[in-house]
Amino acid sequence: MSADLARRPDASALPEFYRRYVDAVPDGDVIETLERQGAEAQALLGALDASQAGHRYAPGKWTVKQIVGHLADGERVFAYRTLCFARKDQTPLPPFEEDDWAAANTCDQRSLQDVLAELAAVRQATLALLRGLEDEAWERQGTANGKRLSVRALVWIMAGHEAHHLRVLRERYL
Repeated sequence: MSADLARRPDASALPEFYRRYVDAVPDGDVIETLERQGAEAQALLGALDASQAGHRYAPGKWTVKQIVGHLADGERVFAYRTLCFARKDQTPLPPFEEDDWAAANTCDQRSLQDVLAELAAVRQATLALLRGLEDEAWERQGTANGKRLSVRALVWIMAGHEAHHLRVLRERYL
């Protein structure tokens, strides 16, 4: 693969909401960033006990396990969008209602280790998808939630989404 994986998506082509995620990604190869993040999340959260995993920093906020479940769900959505756009599918894709999904997710009824294993499996599938993309696919675009996005933008958003939530976990939960 010779696609420049360190090249950020053009900020002017990103919906405003997603710019904060792309800005949260350190410079460098975005696939390597995703690999590091996966290991970082496992190390950061893997040693928590059941009480810590069920902690929410304020009423109505998600628990640690719900955040991990949200990361897995979000990555699946971003990876599916990536797959569709990379394969030249121009079908407009629906929004992702994160609060509705979190309310329907049963991760709080599972062990943290089980939820973390799911997140790790999702990340490995994402990495396999990204490593298999041809160079041209990184610039292909599609529509999700009424916004045009490139494959490159989606991958950087994915990395930034996790960076955002890991920061929130460190600052407000741990």
